[in-house]
Amino acid sequence: MQVKETQNEGLKRGYQFTLPAAELAATVDAKLKEAQPEIEMKGFRKGKVPMAMLKKQFGPRILGEAMQDAIDGALRQHLQDSGDRPATQPKVEMENGDGWKEGDDVVVNVSYEALPAIPEVDLGGLKLEKLTVPAEESAITEALENLAKSAQNFEDRRKGSKAKDGDQVVIDFKGFVDGEAFEGGAAEDYPLVLGSNSFIPGFEAQLVGAKVEDEVKVEVTFPEEYGAPHLAGKDAVFDCTVKAVKAPKPAEIDDELAKKFGAEDLDALKTQIAERLEREYAGAARAILKRSLLDQLDERVKFDLPQSLVEAEAAQIAHQLWHEDNPEVHDHDHGSIEPTDEHKKLAERRVRLGLLLAEIGQKAEVTVSDQEMTQAVLQAARQYPGQERAFFEFIQQNQAAQQQLRAPLFEDKVVDHIAGQAEVSEKKVSKEELEKAVEALDEL
Repeated sequence: MQVKETQNEGLKRGYQFTLPAAELAATVDAKLKEAQPEIEMKGFRKGKVPMAMLKKQFGPRILGEAMQDAIDGALRQHLQDSGDRPATQPKVEMENGDGWKEGDDVVVNVSYEALPAIPEVDLGGLKLEKLTVPAEESAITEALENLAKSAQNFEDRRKGSKAKDGDQVVIDFKGFVDGEAFEGGAAEDYPLVLGSNSFIPGFEAQLVGAKVEDEVKVEVTFPEEYGAPHLAGKDAVFDCTVKAVKAPKPAEIDDELAKKFGAEDLDALKTQIAERLEREYAGAARAILKRSLLDQLDERVKFDLPQSLVEAEAAQIAHQLWHEDNPEVHDHDHGSIEPTDEHKKLAERRVRLGLLLAEIGQKAEVTVSDQEMTQAVLQAARQYPGQERAFFEFIQQNQAAQQQLRAPLFEDKVVDHIAGQAEVSEKKVSKEELEKAVEALDEL
């Protein structure tokens, strides 16, 4: 196999591989001779089939396999000798593919972008600030009050009282579309909390001010994306009878409330809340530290980037942000989305940091254990209740899906490794200061 360099500009590489016809023919003959003793054919004893007949019957397939093996082997050898690591799958094209015939040399053009050499970075020179937030009594009290509100009961208001937002009304109702009652549009003694937005938009607001024994005609329009297609976008009228108006009464903050939430007593519940809050604060503080770490790395380390990776990342960013701006579109049956300069700038940062973290992690021998992967799969499976088994099978059979779960685990472990080498100082801040710091992350 002859190899000739055709491009070497920046990270772009191009090579022409030439496989002489004589070498290819010799390979085919060798493969046929190797297989000959085991081949049986009508009219011939096993192993006695003439080579000419073998070549006629099996030659084209063996020839194709030999060509592919030769090209793959040449590419592997070239990458081993050059030390290049392609950023994406190399592009392999047969130059004379359309007019090639047996007896011709095989000429193949190979092109790719090589991953750049990643410069060393002094991790000890990074200065990081770790924010710490204690669980203050006021935050614990606020959490307790929210729990009490979520466990609230409802008590009948004084006779003749008008329903307010937040009240519970007990109603009988029956719905009509085009004057006809529809299936699923009626109920009796239904408890509805006004302002909960659990009914069709506009329904609950029309019951504000109603009293016991009032009969209210509620006029609404089903949303265009309503789950039942035959009702989507239709105008409807609901005949409602108010049977009770109840005011919310938060549960008492006591041992009984604690037991409702699985704690032994109120003190134990407070301890659980404090621990949960501090875990949440620690998670937010880590996100802030990680952003600072990545910002410093991005500022200190510069190197050429494979444009194929940058373009792919920019396209993905543009596509993701487009769907966030158009949440009503759930499929990908839409026109081309052109990345902006801002998308490309963000893509360059992500690719640069991704390559840098991968290099640091590889040199530090950072790995993701099987146990850590199992935990990640279990956590991801919780998003698909009732379909956990199907999700596990999908992950087992899909290397790309496994990589999507492994990548953030690997990145976090590399970040921890870098933080362990950096100069880290602690700073105690309030919950409000932490929240402002987290908000600032979204603004960048």
